[in-house]
Amino acid sequence: MRSWMLRGPALLGLIFSVAALAAENDPIDKLRRAAEQGDARAQFNLGLKYHDGHGVSQDFAEAFKWYRHAAEQGYPAAQFNLGSMYAKGQGVAQDLVKAVEWYRRAAERGHAGAQLNLGVMFDMGEGVPQDFAEALKWYRRATEQGVAKAQFNLGLMYAKGQGVPQDYVAAHMFLNLAGAKGNEDARKTRDLIAAKMTAAQISEAQRRAREWRTEPRSDGK
Repeated sequence: MRSWMLRGPALLGLIFSVAALAAENDPIDKLRRAAEQGDARAQFNLGLKYHDGHGVSQDFAEAFKWYRHAAEQGYPAAQFNLGSMYAKGQGVAQDLVKAVEWYRRAAERGHAGAQLNLGVMFDMGEGVPQDFAEALKWYRRATEQGVAKAQFNLGLMYAKGQGVPQDYVAAHMFLNLAGAKGNEDARKTRDLIAAKMTAAQISEAQRRAREWRTEPRSDGK
């Protein structure tokens, strides 16, 4: 049975930060004035409104424009959303190389979702040459912030020995962490791997999972 050999899906959704939710009821004119004056938070939230059609007609091109203004000022959530729009071809022609560029900028600023997505791009060879070591690095950073899909993908890499020596104990641990967050695929994969392990190895993996600590996520999630 090879189901545990499958890669988990990328996290390509747009991010909704605490700041974005707090600005949900801001009058559009007030938000636009602040955005036009160069306020990166306002630019990001205006982009969200255009992306979702809250208080304005949905317009991906306008969303892209305002995300880009905020992203160029170093706003990580906007950089992540810009990367996602390039990846999906929303409001701009699809460009996976550009998606990687913006995911990297956000990831380097500690954005957990961007770290996961950047890992997926390296893992799958999308927009960059396939590089399992780089994928592992970014999955690990997202894992340290508690992202379940990154924990799942990292577990798979340890199970398959991609970018790291094969290690069923580490694989079981990371899949257990993801499973504890409700990832059913991780639970099923963990159980398949457990069938290849000794009782002592399973006990060690469970001990490591219990002792694992995550850092607070930098994107507010």
